[in-house]
Amino acid sequence: MSDPIPATNQSFYDRISHAYDLISDAGEHQAREAGEQALNVQQGERVLEIGYGTGNTMIHLATAVGDSGSVSGIDVSTGMLDVATKKLESKGFAERIDLCVGDARKLPYEDNTFDAVFASFTLELFPLDDIPAVLAEVARVLKPGGRLGVVSMATVNVGDKPSELEKTYVWMHQHFPHIVDCQPIDVVSLVESAGLNIQQKVELTIWTMPVRCVVATVS
Repeated sequence: MSDPIPATNQSFYDRISHAYDLISDAGEHQAREAGEQALNVQQGERVLEIGYGTGNTMIHLATAVGDSGSVSGIDVSTGMLDVATKKLESKGFAERIDLCVGDARKLPYEDNTFDAVFASFTLELFPLDDIPAVLAEVARVLKPGGRLGVVSMATVNVGDKPSELEKTYVWMHQHFPHIVDCQPIDVVSLVESAGLNIQQKVELTIWTMPVRCVVATVS
């Protein structure tokens, strides 16, 4: 049985939900959109986003699946749910999108439900020990041959030197995780360890810090 979601995580994102686009998405959107492009969602597909935030990716996903497809989303924050719902309603997408608040370590969906799952700047928010559980749930709810797209803060490649900002970022996460709540992760190894097959990898940066986008499929 999974431990409860830390209340501090929920309350933090509730507090910043109305300012999140200004605080974070201004720097993240190019990498996020590169991940959306790599996932290449098609009309008629059923798609899940883990950590939908303020709903920006939801708009792109709903456009891509068209009237014949559907998009579901799960997030830890009721504040994000409120912001995303209003944004999506204003764009006319409310009918093809289903949003909920919940725990990605125990997704509330049946096996083999989705053609694609997307997570952008979300997986690295989980404690390292919890990421395999999240990815196992992703593999469970994906259809055979289904695709996972992940965009995440990434560990520095072997042989590369971390920038000063990267070293400061990692130090801040280690010492003040309630302020810097995400951590660089080796997303390729984590996804492969979950039994998914890497199909595409894109190397990106945000403010000199490495970001990695991967697309993987279920056998």
